[in-house]
Amino acid sequence: MAAERKPTFFQSLAAGGLAGTAVDLLFFPIDTVKTRLQSAQGFVKAGGFRGIYKGVGSVVVGSAPGAAAFFSTYEAMKHSIPLHDQLAPVNHMLSASVAEVAACLIRVPTEVIKTRTQTSMYGASASSFKAATLVLQHDGIRGFYRGFLTTIMREIPFTSLQFPLYEFLKHRLSIYLDRKPLYAHEAAVCGSIAGGTAAALTTPLDVLKTRVMLDLRDPSKQQVPSVPMRLRQIYVQEGAKALFAGVVPRTMWISAGGAVFLGVYEWAVHGFMSA
Repeated sequence: MAAERKPTFFQSLAAGGLAGTAVDLLFFPIDTVKTRLQSAQGFVKAGGFRGIYKGVGSVVVGSAPGAAAFFSTYEAMKHSIPLHDQLAPVNHMLSASVAEVAACLIRVPTEVIKTRTQTSMYGASASSFKAATLVLQHDGIRGFYRGFLTTIMREIPFTSLQFPLYEFLKHRLSIYLDRKPLYAHEAAVCGSIAGGTAAALTTPLDVLKTRVMLDLRDPSKQQVPSVPMRLRQIYVQEGAKALFAGVVPRTMWISAGGAVFLGVYEWAVHGFMSA
């Protein structure tokens, strides 16, 4: 089997940005449906199937930097953590977790704007820019990080499942094919399986994240439920089914998105390396 070359920091940065933008724009309508299904106001009141590209402006601005931050951090950590090959899954979990924290510093503000625009929290005609202005006006910079901890709570378990499984599937497929690196479409299949599995299992955390981001109450002036209390309220008042609201579109878009995301990343990074 041929030796595998490692991408540079800037190659990972550029490939990650390209991959993130491709996925977010392609599958944005499915994400809108998922977000509206998870909102406390209900799917129809949140917009139903109308205006499924509402909030896409924030994604255009934040997608590439967020994905670039994730992949560049992930690749840097993966090759610098001093763990033996037998502990490769631990390496991938740690690397992906650190990368998610870095990416969330960029991703969470765009997520806050996106979810509130998707669900018409500021009116049916409010744009992403208008939503950002209102967040800043009412809550200051802190408002852009509403739900940061719940997003981390969702993303770390998600990536701790997705990336070790993704790396494992790539490794097994490379052994089977006696070839490394894999072609982009082969990596895409591995990414689809890994992403869909992780997405379905972490849906309750995604519901929790969405509810926190859509809560417009000011924590400094009103009592806001803690994360465990909010989780309990959803379960008691709406049932266990509510914790898996949007599981089908979430699994669909992350499974398909995982194929595109990781496939485009592998295609781009190997293209940069061979240039």
